[in-house]
Amino acid sequence: MNKINSQKSYISFENKIFVAGHNGMVGSSICRKLEAEGYKNILKINKASLDLRNSNEVEDWFKQNKPDIVINAAGKVGGILSNIKYPADFLLDNLKIQNNLIESSMKSKVKRFLFIATSSIYPKNINGLIKEEDLMSSNLEETNEYYSIAKIAGIKLCDAFRRQFDFDAITVIPANLYGIGDKYHEEDSHVLPSLIRKFYLAKTQNLKVVDCWGTGSPIREFLYVDDLSESCLFLLEKWKPLSGKRNFINVGVGNGISIKELSEIIAKEFKFEGQIEWDLSKPDGMRKKVLNVEKINSLGWRSKIPIEIGIRKSIKDFDERFSS
Repeated sequence: MNKINSQKSYISFENKIFVAGHNGMVGSSICRKLEAEGYKNILKINKASLDLRNSNEVEDWFKQNKPDIVINAAGKVGGILSNIKYPADFLLDNLKIQNNLIESSMKSKVKRFLFIATSSIYPKNINGLIKEEDLMSSNLEETNEYYSIAKIAGIKLCDAFRRQFDFDAITVIPANLYGIGDKYHEEDSHVLPSLIRKFYLAKTQNLKVVDCWGTGSPIREFLYVDDLSESCLFLLEKWKPLSGKRNFINVGVGNGISIKELSEIIAKEFKFEGQIEWDLSKPDGMRKKVLNVEKINSLGWRSKIPIEIGIRKSIKDFDERFSS
């Protein structure tokens, strides 16, 4: 069984907390959550000052700054198209970043390490809700397998260091993320921000048709990024996997919607009344990807932000950042 510590926290307000990737959607949300809860000693470093792919730079930084807690929210991420076009970049950059952070954290005797993975690590043909036990039970989805393999390696390295060196590393596996700070690039974004961009352009340019990828039939689960941040702090403070047990856990809402339904929700928010056409020449990706979240629910954490509210927050963020 996993252990929840309801009496005290495994981290403290005095700890120096390094959030790698603090400028990204996930990292910035985690920083906001930490600060709101009273954690003020947060270490941040820009890409220009520290290349996380360079092992010597990372090791030197750890020796100089000596963080107590490390949260790895850094990495190369993107949508289906960029994963297909740049498989070597997704594999190699993520391997370098996470390996350097995990190894330097272990050598520096970091108190707790949190690795943020991805639900794309799971096999592509699971019909029901995806459990933690399903990891590596079958083949991955081909459109993002290089990114997924890198993240699986990160999970396994955390587990290996835990077993061999008693290194306190835990991993969260979130559902598809979206929210404030997301990327809305035409080729490099995930499905939800990509749809927001498409319908915004359609509305502002008076287009009558919006073209969307695939069939619209795949089922996806979407987790608002601030829900993830809350779960990360909850797990850092309270969760201690017992020896020999899995040190990774699913984080999500536990249900999904089709991409077609998602597009209709976003179209409604923009008051778009034209047609949605589906480009069947484009890939769908996994047929269904919805996480079983019984384990984290049993520990006392549940997501709070419904997708309709999350989408409105995301559209507001998009409007403030890109529409002027």
